[in-house]
Amino acid sequence: MARIVTLLTEGFADWETALINAAGRSFYGCETLFATPDGAPVTSAGGMRVLSDLAQSGIDADDTDALLICGGTIWQTPQAPDIEATAKAMLQRGKVVGAICDGTRALAKAGLLDELPHTGNGVGALDGTGYGGKAHYRDVPHAVTAGQLVTAPGTAPVSFMVAVMTALGFGGAELDYYVGLHAAQFARAA
Repeated sequence: MARIVTLLTEGFADWETALINAAGRSFYGCETLFATPDGAPVTSAGGMRVLSDLAQSGIDADDTDALLICGGTIWQTPQAPDIEATAKAMLQRGKVVGAICDGTRALAKAGLLDELPHTGNGVGALDGTGYGGKAHYRDVPHAVTAGQLVTAPGTAPVSFMVAVMTALGFGGAELDYYVGLHAAQFARAA
């Protein structure tokens, strides 16, 4: 059973990783856990209060298959947690690391986007992080995968879910069907 740990911070964008955790847990039988910087409860941008399963320091890269960094306003502040050691440990072990929206700022600050194709909330959104990867930035409206690293703008929770689940080995017809359920809302009536 794959284990997915999602890092949530105060004010996290609750819609950005919900599909991954829902599909992972209920559709694919993954274990889904939620970490916060210090293990304390956090409240989302939408007012949803979440009790964490563990603190960030308790994330074990050997026992975790995917680390997701959910977006939120904290990533643009000095209070943003440092995820460098955790994310690097995951990638060194060949595990999936995904970041969406301003969660990509944490990867940029850690230097993990300097040499790999990636995306985020727009050109310039990663400025101010010490980021050196502008040449590898892809200004696209969907998730970008580079090996085991997945990034997405905050407007792309469905393609982020697809990219993370595919990186975990869950791609194929079942995932295509699940995505089709979400895409149907954009089909034009005949």
